[in-house]
Amino acid sequence: MTATVRNFEGQDDTSILREIQAALNGLKFGSVEITVHNGQVVQIERKEKFRLQAPSNKNS
Repeated sequence: MTATVRNFEGQDDTSILREIQAALNGLKFGSVEITVHNGQVVQIERKEKFRLQAPSNKNS
């Protein structure tokens, strides 16, 4: 896992929404968590899940 520090202070709502959209882009399974303190977005966290399927047994 990696963390990137970005300065949201002074950014407008459009910039923050762009960051949220970027976190959602390409996400098939998972979640995006937005943390707010004192009415300000302070963190956007993306959790992605990869589901592995067992090979199907077609020898029945």
